[in-house]
Amino acid sequence: MVRFIPAPKLKDGFAVFGHFYSVQVAPKKVVECRSVLEIVEADHAPAKPSALSDREPDAVFIMMNPGSSRPLVEVNDCIREGAIHKLQVSLVPTKPDTTQYQVMRIMRHCRWQHVRVLNLSDLRCPKSGEFFKQFKSLEEDFSFDAHSVFSDRRTGELASKLTRFAETPVVLAWGLSSALDPLIDRCLSRLPKKMKTIGLVKEGMLNKYRHPLPSLQRQKVEWLNRMLNQCKGL
Repeated sequence: MVRFIPAPKLKDGFAVFGHFYSVQVAPKKVVECRSVLEIVEADHAPAKPSALSDREPDAVFIMMNPGSSRPLVEVNDCIREGAIHKLQVSLVPTKPDTTQYQVMRIMRHCRWQHVRVLNLSDLRCPKSGEFFKQFKSLEEDFSFDAHSVFSDRRTGELASKLTRFAETPVVLAWGLSSALDPLIDRCLSRLPKKMKTIGLVKEGMLNKYRHPLPSLQRQKVEWLNRMLNQCKGL
């Protein structure tokens, strides 16, 4: 069993940058989003965060949605839903949430310097129940599915964010809720077949991968150890 590194010991060792934006989907409907997160060892962080977008990461994680992650500087990047395919990435320093510390633990033990985090949906909503309602409303009431980088309208953006090399692992870790099925199906249909996907699939299921941050501490440690065992086999 590996050592579970406390969050305070990880904070100074990593820099975290995200692209935060808002989308106007109707005259009185604006949603807050984050399209990508870049986690990099502090010693390897570039002077200009935008340079991370051009780097090949050591791994790509795909999780549910951005949760409580937030920018550490003021951001004013609003786009209309019809122009979502023109979305330009502008990375800013970001306050990590507890899920991202689990990613950092994997990075530390695997000696990865850079991990990119994508999500099934860009919607910033820390409560999963509210998130489920929000993405369903956007898709059913506003015909807006481009809150997900895996939508047809964001094909070019997705290609630039996924790994270019077949040997780079893509870690699937979006959780077990059946409410995610439409988003999961969309994601899996867009991932190239040659990609090396790993993750802790739930027994008896094909597309439900355990989230890095279960509720109990012993489950967090178990996820970490099982995930590291998979990474050793890469």
